[in-house]
Amino acid sequence: MSTPEIVVHADKELLARAVAARLVTRLVDVQASRGTASVVLTGGGIGTGVLAALAESPARDAIDWRQLSVWWGDERFLPSGDPERNETSARAALLDHVPVDPARVHPMGATDGPDGKDAEAAADRYAEELAAAVRTEDHGPVPRFDVLMLGVGPDGHVASMFPEHPGVHEDQRQVVAVHGSPKPPPTRLSLTFPALNAAREVWFLVSGEEKAGSVRLALGGAGPVQIPATGVRGQQRTLWLLDRAAAKELPPDLTRPGSR
Repeated sequence: MSTPEIVVHADKELLARAVAARLVTRLVDVQASRGTASVVLTGGGIGTGVLAALAESPARDAIDWRQLSVWWGDERFLPSGDPERNETSARAALLDHVPVDPARVHPMGATDGPDGKDAEAAADRYAEELAAAVRTEDHGPVPRFDVLMLGVGPDGHVASMFPEHPGVHEDQRQVVAVHGSPKPPPTRLSLTFPALNAAREVWFLVSGEEKAGSVRLALGGAGPVQIPATGVRGQQRTLWLLDRAAAKELPPDLTRPGSR
């Protein structure tokens, strides 16, 4: 696993634009070498902000959108099109504005999907979809994602892996149903640590002073049961992409500046 790198940008807006630019570069490089690329999206304000910044960037046309596979790290288990779903936000911010191949876009299940309100069945279905996309060179039960983006909550959660919840102890299944989430809605679907750790690159996107404590704990060696963000690292690279507010509790020698 890779050693975390920390890059700090002046504010949330600059962070979103910088991550969007970094994502273009990464996906173009991967497509140039392998023809196709894959990305795992995250929700929340900064995750959606990155997608909106990418949609507005002229550089977005450098990506071959028809050769991009899109996955999600977690999802609120709600009806399709619900404004609280990460998929809904991602489509409105970016995916409806670029020529993605619908067959390569892999949303997690919804309560009006084939499994109805059976969250466990929906989680199993997504695990099967991931397994079907595995190539020989992936060497595992899920694709080796090129970029996996994660937000981090004030409590240190990532995807829908919450502190002390059963999901943080899961070491076999790739996708789980999450019940009793401390954040509404109470029922969610989430990739687990084994799936999240399959990514070549993991990017943590964190903005806001309310996240500063969890950033400090995550980068200070806290355990993944208490601070789940510590349980995820990229196979090749782990980036913490922060704004100044989120980085305010970190020692200056740990960080390097990004855009001003």
